[in-house]
Amino acid sequence: MKAIAIVPEKEKIIRLFEENKADICRNDSPYLTALRLEALQSFALAGYPTQELEEWRSTNLQDALTEEYNFYFTPFEDDVDVKEIFRCEIHNFETYLFSQLNGWYVYKQAPVTQLPNGVIVGSMAEVFRTHPELVLEHYGKYADVENNGFIALNTMFAQDGIFIYVPDNIVVEKPIQIVNIVNISENIFLQPRNLIVLGKNAKLTLVHCDDSINHQKSFINSITEFFVDEGAEIDFYKLQNKDHLSNVITNTFFHQKENSKVNTNTLTFNGGLIRNETRVSLCGKGADAKVYGLYLMDKEQHIENQIYIDHIAEDTTSYEMFKGIIDDNASAVFNGHIQVHRDAQKTQAFLTNKNILLTDTAHVSTKPFLEIYADDVKCSHGATVGQLDPEALFYLKSRGICERNAKMLLMYAFGAEVANKITIDVLRERIDNMMVMRLKGELSICDQCVVHCKQEEKLVFDIDMSKL
Repeated sequence: MKAIAIVPEKEKIIRLFEENKADICRNDSPYLTALRLEALQSFALAGYPTQELEEWRSTNLQDALTEEYNFYFTPFEDDVDVKEIFRCEIHNFETYLFSQLNGWYVYKQAPVTQLPNGVIVGSMAEVFRTHPELVLEHYGKYADVENNGFIALNTMFAQDGIFIYVPDNIVVEKPIQIVNIVNISENIFLQPRNLIVLGKNAKLTLVHCDDSINHQKSFINSITEFFVDEGAEIDFYKLQNKDHLSNVITNTFFHQKENSKVNTNTLTFNGGLIRNETRVSLCGKGADAKVYGLYLMDKEQHIENQIYIDHIAEDTTSYEMFKGIIDDNASAVFNGHIQVHRDAQKTQAFLTNKNILLTDTAHVSTKPFLEIYADDVKCSHGATVGQLDPEALFYLKSRGICERNAKMLLMYAFGAEVANKITIDVLRERIDNMMVMRLKGELSICDQCVVHCKQEEKLVFDIDMSKL
């Protein structure tokens, strides 16, 4: 395991790839090597995005990209016992658990696991070797390297990640949980790459957690591609509770076929600089997408959500709802773009973004946007930015509730609309408790998984919410 420490300037990154190409491409197929070289050319032209670009004008990466980070091109030790640094403490939360440590898939014995029902889960690098026919049909087909410097960068350097394949007509009864752990005593730049493929009429629930153990400066640039075949369904939960020294860029792609269903929910409780970009392509008649998000930010934290929903086929539907509570000097950006193509008649698309500012120094920039080329559609969009409703606050106080609890109740009710979209009961309850703790200022960075907290006493409101 060799580390190379550099400041990730454009020219240095290009030179880093060229000098270490033998290590990076050592297990590549011809297709993957060609894709890396294509991405190299794209990155050489585009470089890192700057605030001169419209979609990046509210997020400044200059400080993050002037730090020195370590790059690794060989795996970490295979015999790492993840249980020593991660323990699942949600009672009755039974999942198939798979872990990444510092960007590499961690396993005890088998780098690829095949369940009795034919489901395949394992290291992306290993699956390229053992099941190339499953990977090559989809890898790199939905993440376009031409117009996004970070997608090109990930495609250049990605060496491992998690691959999931669910065969036709298979329903995975137990959720699959992916935990992406950063546990290293030095600054690190990671490029994880995940691919999830659902066959026809398949069904999967996937929980993806980002977690930090040692709070060193880190830059995580990840890509996850989903292929959702005809009649398939995916519930995807992305949970973020990172430390304030982390910089996280995530690009998530959903490619949907006829009558497929996508339900995705991104919940962000902490982080330094986070930018989540989600692209949903509704390519088959009857495809349906529900895209939710909740972000609770304070101090100097920054969160950006870029959502692109592309209605390509006729008779498709999408519903998008993001909510944010911003405190102190934190900032949030939301851009929601829905495009309806000329042939996508009978489209139904709805978009809303709502934000609460708790201080005069908190900042939100929101831009919902519809681009419609069909004439037989039902579409709407809207956004709000404001403070807690003084009339609602007065009403609660007039009923004998103190101002602190009244504000807590209003914020909780505001965020719960998104959190309650979680279909896993025990996970929804834990996220509910985490939201309460976060609003009280009691939740920092968990020592374990982002979904869990070591506090043993049961957390309750001063007021019984069920009685209201």
